[in-house]
Amino acid sequence: MTPPPLLVTTDKSLLDELLRLAAAAGVQPTIARDVPEALRAWSRAPLVLVGDDLAPALARAAPLRRDGVFVVLVAPDPDLVLPVALHLGAEGVADLPRSEGWLVERLTDVVDEAPARGLTIGVAGGSGGSGATTFACALAQVAGRSGPAVVIDADPFGPGCDRVLGLDVVEGVRWEELGQATGRLSARALRESLPRRAGVAALSWDAAGRPGPVEPSALREALSAARRGHDTVVVDLPRAADPMVDELASRCDRVLVTVVTTVAGVAAAVRRCASFPDPGVLGLVLRGSAMDDDSLARVVGAPVLARMGDQRGVAESVDLGLGPVRSRRGPLGRAAAGVLAGLQARAEAA
Repeated sequence: MTPPPLLVTTDKSLLDELLRLAAAAGVQPTIARDVPEALRAWSRAPLVLVGDDLAPALARAAPLRRDGVFVVLVAPDPDLVLPVALHLGAEGVADLPRSEGWLVERLTDVVDEAPARGLTIGVAGGSGGSGATTFACALAQVAGRSGPAVVIDADPFGPGCDRVLGLDVVEGVRWEELGQATGRLSARALRESLPRRAGVAALSWDAAGRPGPVEPSALREALSAARRGHDTVVVDLPRAADPMVDELASRCDRVLVTVVTTVAGVAAAVRRCASFPDPGVLGLVLRGSAMDDDSLARVVGAPVLARMGDQRGVAESVDLGLGPVRSRRGPLGRAAAGVLAGLQARAEAA
């Protein structure tokens, strides 16, 4: 576990400001109010913010030179403390409030610096009625039993992933709050703010009213934060032509295309798969028994990863707020578990 950042100051007003920024970054720092306390935590902390009030005394104590040390002050002219910062070996000086955004990003980096990245799976409907959103939510439900999982709803005109998972009545952040956000998003802050139940979260739109616009930068940052904060990320890709589809697909480890195995369904899937710039990331999830896997893979141009029959009671389960998977032994649960096992094995072997 990464140690917390270190704040070194006796200035109450400065400390209050730094604690506010730390809260925005989703991190709980260590606080040192004198030089001995600071020296004890000096080497372990990934980031050290030293108030200008204690910087001279700390510089005289000559702590070991290290990266990630900054002197912070509330003043219009940081050059006043630059000589002290150089003596201390600090990388630079940050003045508030001008450097607030930058400091939040540095504090966020402390929380998110772990190299682990969640398995990211895109799900797209290859034909109408193929159940792409249902399967996306089923993947998250099954994955959520072994680690934190989240569905990123990128389809504003779908049924709503939070509704399918029964999270529409759970308090939490929706796209209405994040869709216009700028700057780096903390993985912990996102994870703790989304509606969640039984290890599964969803980022979707409020069910009431017309879906608001989501800035591409906000969508990218939400996906990045979700990957840093969850073991499994499922992206419900837009069904309509959308300039973000290609970019979202490029950020996924695999894109699953759900296909109904009728003549019309397969014809639609051929067109949908051809619209992706990288066919190598595609895999098919089939509904129905017509046409064998090898023949269908040749026609569509992507391998078959799972085939499932219709499952009775899915609509009722969703209406009851239980999500689409009530039992892992049903066709939907087995297909989701099989796909996840294969993708996780592939990721571990890479």
